[in-house]
Amino acid sequence: MNKSLRQLFTAVIALFVILGLSSTTIMGIRANTLNEDPRNTRALYVEYGAPRGAILASDGTILAHSDPINDSYQYQRKYTAGSLYAPVTGYYSITNRTDRGVESSRNQLLSGQADSLWLDRIRTLFTGSQNKGASIETSINPRLQQAAYQALGGQSGSVVAIEPSTGRILAMVSTPSYDPNALAVHDTATASRAFSELASQEGNPMLNRASSQLYPPGSTFKVVVAAAALESGKYKADSQIPAGPAYTLPGTTVNLTNATPAGNGVNGQIAMQDALAYSSNTAFAQLGVALGGDSLGDEAKKFGFGSTITVDGTDSTGRPMKATASKFPADASPDKLAQASIGQGDTTTTPMQNAMVAAAVANGGKLMQPTLVDRVRSSDLSVLSETTPSVYSQPFSQETAQALTGMMENVVTKDSPNLRIPGIQVAAKTGTAQIGVGNTSNDGWTIGFAPAQKPRIAVAVVVHSTSTFGAASAGPIMKRVMQEGLK
Repeated sequence: MNKSLRQLFTAVIALFVILGLSSTTIMGIRANTLNEDPRNTRALYVEYGAPRGAILASDGTILAHSDPINDSYQYQRKYTAGSLYAPVTGYYSITNRTDRGVESSRNQLLSGQADSLWLDRIRTLFTGSQNKGASIETSINPRLQQAAYQALGGQSGSVVAIEPSTGRILAMVSTPSYDPNALAVHDTATASRAFSELASQEGNPMLNRASSQLYPPGSTFKVVVAAAALESGKYKADSQIPAGPAYTLPGTTVNLTNATPAGNGVNGQIAMQDALAYSSNTAFAQLGVALGGDSLGDEAKKFGFGSTITVDGTDSTGRPMKATASKFPADASPDKLAQASIGQGDTTTTPMQNAMVAAAVANGGKLMQPTLVDRVRSSDLSVLSETTPSVYSQPFSQETAQALTGMMENVVTKDSPNLRIPGIQVAAKTGTAQIGVGNTSNDGWTIGFAPAQKPRIAVAVVVHSTSTFGAASAGPIMKRVMQEGLK
């Protein structure tokens, strides 16, 4: 072979290698990135050209489905009672693809592209039939979801209801909400305009307040402080602790007071169970300082504070749905620790996290991993996967749980009779966190579970920027959800 032929042969081989590497990069390494690029219209046609799986409630109610349509995309995504279930479903749009909720956390399954659906894809390849996405059966109870949504009545806030023994999320409501159908239209300009309008609205209706919004928990955090005190072995429910009508925050001239005289105790002392019942700020601020930041921080971490909490999905099924990490301050000065111990200052939490606090007490100190999906079915209705309850943590002992249950029952019987349900024992804790410039407004909270001795439902409610106390603003909402859940 002469020199010219060798050079030509080398050049041809080099070009083939470059072509191979280029094809491998495009079809293999960059395939997912290119497919997910919103500018890739061809990928959109492929996605929309196959029926996307349905999202269902626990009773089979269809929350989202795809209908055939006579346009280039072939299928139209539709949402039943869109605003009601938006925090659960999220949305599927030609401009933003999958965003939020189950649409995102289970995208690979809904689109039929998950690894677990490989057999279905092979079957369609040989039969010529259409590839179909899997259906997702959530744990959401439509009656509870509707009751919570209606009870909020358009106020800014959230409700989360959990089955304590399993961690199944029975309701997840966020208001104000939005209609995913407005974002699922096939006209790009219309979909983009709808997104821009929602994104610019005051109150951010697309935000899932249940999992992604942090609020100061107010006196509901006293349950965590009480748990730390009981677990320390130094306190019992009837232990006398310092209280009084006022407490000067350490190193400051700021006086902390109580909302009602009952929280003052007698002669500067109050039983810890009464301090929780009457929500004594002076008692729990001093108790928090006595326990120390390390003790309180460790207890808060056992509940999930400081960690993002996966609510649904994995990296292999889509973009996991996660609850923002709730916060308890580390290395706080004594004055800030006192404030943090009553759920003010630098302590913040999501409604999801606060529902987990109530659920841990309800389940005897064993906190279950919260889950949103019960099972996944392929297009032939065979079960691809089924969620098995798992333990998230053990924040405290069963003995502590029993003591806390009694203390939370006292909240209802002694201080908040409006939370009573005839024939049902209710355990609860109310909270009112001052917010705004000059503390001109409140975040009203109530968390609890019922029946107190054999819990079937744990609930957390927050009403943002209210003028009333948590017992009056959030309490009736919790009661309404419990009543529906116990039917």
